[in-house]
Amino acid sequence: MKTNRRNFLKSLGGLALFTIVPRPVLGMGYMAPSDQLTKGIIGVGGMGRGHVNYGGTRLVAICDVDRNHLEAGKNLVKESIATYHDFRELIYDPNVDIVHIATPPHWHGLMSIEAAKAGKDIWCEKPMTRTIGEGKRVVETVQQFGRMFRLNTWFRFTDQFYGLGTTVKPLKKLVQSGLLGWPLKVTISAHTGFNWKFYWVGKEDLEPMPIPAELDYDMWLGPAPEKPYNPHRVHQTFRGYWDYDAGGLGDMGQHYIDPVQYILGKDDTSPVKVEVDAPQQHPDAVGTWRSITYTYADGCQIVLWGGDYGNPDTPYIAGPKGNVYKNFVCDIPDWEKKLAEYPDPEPQVTDFMESVRTRKPFALNETKGFRSATIVNMGACALRLNRTLEFDPEKLQFINDEAANRLINQPMRGEWQLI
Repeated sequence: MKTNRRNFLKSLGGLALFTIVPRPVLGMGYMAPSDQLTKGIIGVGGMGRGHVNYGGTRLVAICDVDRNHLEAGKNLVKESIATYHDFRELIYDPNVDIVHIATPPHWHGLMSIEAAKAGKDIWCEKPMTRTIGEGKRVVETVQQFGRMFRLNTWFRFTDQFYGLGTTVKPLKKLVQSGLLGWPLKVTISAHTGFNWKFYWVGKEDLEPMPIPAELDYDMWLGPAPEKPYNPHRVHQTFRGYWDYDAGGLGDMGQHYIDPVQYILGKDDTSPVKVEVDAPQQHPDAVGTWRSITYTYADGCQIVLWGGDYGNPDTPYIAGPKGNVYKNFVCDIPDWEKKLAEYPDPEPQVTDFMESVRTRKPFALNETKGFRSATIVNMGACALRLNRTLEFDPEKLQFINDEAANRLINQPMRGEWQLI
């Protein structure tokens, strides 16, 4: 028998009072080093199963609306773990310290909010949310309940950045030094790695098909509009539909854009304009595009070239005093010697377990993740409407465009709502 969700939430009301402060910060706020943090994963398809063994935590619970996924998740661990069908059961499990959200993006906002309200710390896959309005509400709730939040894209603080032959830190230092001048133009294309998953698009006029017995399709849809089941809507190919994501832009965009937001020092703001060069998009299925250009109030720009568009000789970062190319090649004479005289960027908390234990915000927390997710979602709005949009970074709304603003806070189906 399916859970009556309304009664389920009521029954959890008392429990929420006891779980609002998680196990690691009970008592005097001290957690012994030997007391390992625990986590539960919501969504154990490909991405969720790939995060079972992340260091510093012990997996104690998993949740999925597909029975086959649950069985596959259970088989990845030797210990006995709790398995849930309804994500709220995992969120209110008192044995779970950290909730890892690895579902399709149309669930990210709701689940992050509910986890924060339940006193859990949150590790969320990208994109942070599917809409700007959902992201704003996540920030408010995470901060209201004093939770630690990590968005799972790591290139602003570790690993070589796509196609650049360097980590982000030296790029940040070079930009911060002022040697390149200002404003800057950052160009991201296939020539810097941005063609992976670009062609993750949807199919138009999907034929309705029977729902497989192992899948609770109604719960999979959750807040998304009711649409007839077709296997191309779910699991590995869901990103090709606007109701759940924004194709390759939604899937990979935040990986590329978030480090740029950090490099440019734009973690507390957003672009004021987004322009698209693209064919008219289908109302349901995500299509391809040629370019998306974002402009900030100070003239800085981020240009995304889709597919194989773009010029391989274009600088990755172009400034009035110098340029940076692939493999960290800069055309400023003696630039390395000059750069050595400048201070390094401020240190960041890059271990989420440290963040949870010390209550110091993670390097890519809810506020920074929201701003880079907003760039992705601004592009999605402009693509869907196929026009240039102007944006107010303070009010977090489009200027003089009612249709665009309706995409900021999209209605949710049935009982689901952001509260």
